[in-house]
Amino acid sequence: MAVGLDTGVPWVMCKEDDAPDPVINTCNGFYCDAFSPNKPYKPTLWTEAWSGWFTEFGGTVHRRPVQDLAFAVARFIQKGGSFFNYYMYHGGTNFGRTAGGPFITTSYDYDAPLDEYGLMRQPKYGHLKQLHEAIKLCEYALVSSDPTVTSLGTYQQAHVFSTGQQKCAAFLSNYNTKSAARVTFNGRQYNLPPWSISILPDCKNVVFNTAKVAVQHTKMQMLPTGSKLLSWETYDEDISSLGESSTLTAIGLLEQINITRDTSDYLWYMTSVEISSSESFLRGGQKPTLTVESAGHAVHVFINGQFLGSAFGTRENRRFTFSGPANLRAGINKIALLSIAVGLPNVGLHYETWETGVRGAVVLHGLDHGNKDLTWQKWSYQVGLKGEAMNLVSPSEATSVDWTRGSLAAQGQQSLKWYKAYFDAPTGNEPLALDLRSMGKGQVWINGQSIGRYWMAYAKGDCKTCSYAGTFRPINCQRRCGHPTQRWYHVPRSWLKPTKNLLVVFEELGGDASRISLVKRSVARVCADAHEHHPTTDNYDIENKGNSNSTGNAKVLLQCAPGQSITSIEFASFGTPSGTCGSFQKGTCHAPNSHAMLEKECIGQESCSIFISSGVFGKDPCPNVLKRLSVQAVCSTADANTQS
Repeated sequence: MAVGLDTGVPWVMCKEDDAPDPVINTCNGFYCDAFSPNKPYKPTLWTEAWSGWFTEFGGTVHRRPVQDLAFAVARFIQKGGSFFNYYMYHGGTNFGRTAGGPFITTSYDYDAPLDEYGLMRQPKYGHLKQLHEAIKLCEYALVSSDPTVTSLGTYQQAHVFSTGQQKCAAFLSNYNTKSAARVTFNGRQYNLPPWSISILPDCKNVVFNTAKVAVQHTKMQMLPTGSKLLSWETYDEDISSLGESSTLTAIGLLEQINITRDTSDYLWYMTSVEISSSESFLRGGQKPTLTVESAGHAVHVFINGQFLGSAFGTRENRRFTFSGPANLRAGINKIALLSIAVGLPNVGLHYETWETGVRGAVVLHGLDHGNKDLTWQKWSYQVGLKGEAMNLVSPSEATSVDWTRGSLAAQGQQSLKWYKAYFDAPTGNEPLALDLRSMGKGQVWINGQSIGRYWMAYAKGDCKTCSYAGTFRPINCQRRCGHPTQRWYHVPRSWLKPTKNLLVVFEELGGDASRISLVKRSVARVCADAHEHHPTTDNYDIENKGNSNSTGNAKVLLQCAPGQSITSIEFASFGTPSGTCGSFQKGTCHAPNSHAMLEKECIGQESCSIFISSGVFGKDPCPNVLKRLSVQAVCSTADANTQS
């Protein structure tokens, strides 16, 4: 079809080796240096260079070290790659019910260079910026020649682009994941860290190495805004009249999405069962057990209007079984199953065939005459919640029902409960978020706009190790083990009015809404960590037409967010310090005036630059030793209150 349209412009088709001419097949992945298009006259395009990985409720948050991402991009270019495009370069938010997967979180931050809130993620943003500058310096040689590859060692190579007219660019690679290498190229010696590539735009001077990060590291924080949530009121989702407005009945259990047509996450499955007054459990015997087999993604079980319990699937195993003791009475008992979808399928083999909802057996076990299978009884269905039908989230409709005022603590934590409150927009321009740590699972709206699904599902994984060296996979670098996968939910300032903003929350499980707070995202600390004589594109004189020497001293930049200033220097050492941002320690070699000099240059400033050389710090504390500058500084505003 695409070819037949004869559009006159190239089509690209990712991950499709048999794309017909003139369609250009392209690569998506963590690495694409092994990729070649299916015809030699097609350019080598990398349409998705994965900067991180998505997050699922109950899973960990994945981080891809920027050293590895830069290594992957440089490796692709040195092989002759023509184009690379990041996925994601700017993280985002799955507002409303747009998150897919299923089980994908509302946050789609993706560890991107620009985070979900639009802020620079350092050092990823800055290190990639320097990579792009280094590649740009090689432009003429890259587009004028194909690479010549020579071996520099067992794991080391040189990829050289040369026009034969004094235009030459080289990429020196070390694929060893554990050991640095000292190689000789064009009569000069070069030190290559493990799993790294050095870029030489003139085949002489290194302006960038993928493993050497000189830009600042930034630690973010969530701070209180001081904006109070006022006038809390509650409304109970009415389940006593379930089935009265049902328009659909069927024998057996129907697939959820075919009924809801994605108009709601929620679908009620309702039936009844008659219990004989002679049942022994009514006279002190063991209660029967109700089992519900679901195709996903979650279910809350009610008997005679009383909450019995919940069960949930996972992204790896959407199907699950609920099992719990049934509080039945003699006579007719109403069974109601609230099935919840947590996003539509969006990737995978034949995902259009994936089922959602209660699709397996529903059975009562332990009755006097054996088990009672309810699966093929008459079931009635109700799409969505009554609160949704009444549009409780709308500012114009929120007052159309009788909300209950009073202490939230006195009302207790209940399932299927609506909450509303009002708040004024906080001052400033920092990005905002709701802290929902005290809640369970549900959805939230502000001024009628859906912030998205929330779920305080705790992350399970291995967060102990993370190394940039070696082939990256999402399991390599995990965070938030033992904590809620997503605690903070992005609130765009453009959705807010100056005063009386309406917050509406629907809680499925029973959270403590009184502890919800509005927070702002800002920079907490910045760290600099680089060696003297560090290669940098800033020190390369591009006007010297390829005959340049790298000049000047390396420098680091400390920069807080707009409106903040550096208020203290927590650590500063020029010499041989060790550790990383947050855990720096002085080494055996240390310039005594390091801390005082950094305080003089930086305190009270939004940003400051420091050259890395012995002359700047007075007497050389250890001659003939490659020295390092490590700095950790605090950024804050005048009224900042710290809350990690």
